[in-house]
Amino acid sequence: MNVYVYYKVPDERREALRPVASALLDAVRSATGIQGRWMRRRDDPATYMEVYENVGNLPAFEIALDAAVQSSGFTTLVAHRVTEIFQPA
Repeated sequence: MNVYVYYKVPDERREALRPVASALLDAVRSATGIQGRWMRRRDDPATYMEVYENVGNLPAFEIALDAAVQSSGFTTLVAHRVTEIFQPA
């Protein structure tokens, strides 16, 4: 499974987001062994995405991701995260 999480970040919060996003990705990697990637939409600098590939145990990953979001302080900067899960066709 591949997990994609996207969200919008207001201009005034973008600079503060980078260290928080790094802490989030580090926490997910520590808990799951999965190294996520963090990207920004090319034509909309307010839209960001996290990508987590080859997730084997989806329920355990989702618990770890939620814990990482809470512990990293992410919720103080981004109110709404949208998660999409894709599987190989």
